[in-house]
Amino acid sequence: MAKTSQHQHIDLQEIARQVMRARGFDPDFPPQVRRQVKGLKAHASRVSPNVDIQDLRKLPWSSIDNDTSRDLDQIEVAERSRNGDVKVRVAIADLDVFVGKETPIDAYAGFETTTVYAGVTNFPMLPEELCYDASSLVENADRFAIVTEFVVRSDGTLRSGDIYRAIVRNHAQLTYVAVGRWLEGKGPVPPKASSPAIQAQLKLQDAVAQKLKQRRYEQGALYVESIEISPVFQRNKIVDIVNQEKSRATDLIEDFMIAANGVVARRLEGVSSIRRVVKTPQRWDRIVSLAAANGSKLPAAPSSKALNQFLLKRKAADPDHFADLSLAVIKLIGRGEYVLEQKGGKRQGHFGLAVQDYAHSTAPNRRFADMVTQRLIKAMLAGNPAPYTDSELAAIAQDCTLKEDQANRVERDMSKRIAAVAMSRRIGEVFSAVVTGVKPQGTFVRILHPHVEGMLVQGGARLDVGDRLQVKLVHTDIARGYIDFAAV
Repeated sequence: MAKTSQHQHIDLQEIARQVMRARGFDPDFPPQVRRQVKGLKAHASRVSPNVDIQDLRKLPWSSIDNDTSRDLDQIEVAERSRNGDVKVRVAIADLDVFVGKETPIDAYAGFETTTVYAGVTNFPMLPEELCYDASSLVENADRFAIVTEFVVRSDGTLRSGDIYRAIVRNHAQLTYVAVGRWLEGKGPVPPKASSPAIQAQLKLQDAVAQKLKQRRYEQGALYVESIEISPVFQRNKIVDIVNQEKSRATDLIEDFMIAANGVVARRLEGVSSIRRVVKTPQRWDRIVSLAAANGSKLPAAPSSKALNQFLLKRKAADPDHFADLSLAVIKLIGRGEYVLEQKGGKRQGHFGLAVQDYAHSTAPNRRFADMVTQRLIKAMLAGNPAPYTDSELAAIAQDCTLKEDQANRVERDMSKRIAAVAMSRRIGEVFSAVVTGVKPQGTFVRILHPHVEGMLVQGGARLDVGDRLQVKLVHTDIARGYIDFAAV
């Protein structure tokens, strides 16, 4: 008990700042950024349409995001036509009207390249006055936006795409949890979706998104499942952790963003740009062996379609282990990365999504690559020269990839510490677990509820990956993020 009491006094927010610095980030905005922020309110008041900016404020736009999200990048609206096709509009916050290239805020964002979500606190890429207020597509506020429009046929294929500037207004700021439960018939109508128009919108968007998803899987997009946990706070203290579950609402936004990013990439084919790619896996032979160990045969040449069929089969056969299989496949495929695609150059494509054209564009409040893509779009729409040289784009792409890797490490480091805090209250409890790794330094297990991984420090001889067992929690070390179990 004395050790648990000491744990209570560990300052996780300060640890998060230390981890950020150790990973190459600067969590503090410099003075010149603060000075630039003071002029943001003046820009925010000049929101009015003109010949180049459409007025779409009356459309029934809505957003769906996490319960605590304030940096709202996108809102959506859909419209069914007489022939059954559905026109989808995705409005993305226009950050460029506030942050010019080579200004202090732009320089800081270019250094950080991404917002880092550390569980106990967030480290935004942009000043809060901007990403949480002036440019955020918050409810009942007029905002500049870049609208990506596409038409979805009844079979889930895209018929056309367009991009233009507009002024928009978010009429319902909704959450994944509430919308997901309602769409799946597990909960009431979300409070902010009381309007019949918004309810009709959500049902139409959900139906279209399901068609988009089915079409993507048919083309070979991979169905994988990640394990993520969220802390539960009471009076600013972590009291528990819960598994984050995907839902129809998270699928809806994911499918719309993938479609919008594809439209943007195709519109930028005439200029050099930054693309998001996942290359054809070099370790395909190991993926083939992994499938064989699970009773399936994959072709000798890489095929995302064949791999996805295997993944769907394993999900149905063994849902408890599917997240671990997904993680293994993701590691063997390799990381996603940003690359320069020159005008007229060879396209590399995204193996995981089974597409050739993909450019991150839907989260400029959170990702620097999206800010850059937005400036390329606006220059193209205005008929102006590209704001970046090829060498600048190549350097930005490389830096965004490196910093994304470091951000993922920060989030993993903090996730372990958060889990240790929550589990420190449960020492002595017994859990159902599965072996996730057998390494020279020890055997690792993951309990199923909640999804927490730790080391098996007692018992468990002759165990192998995939074996199931009962384990007792015997120790936690919050400062280092260690969680220790003993076999029962």
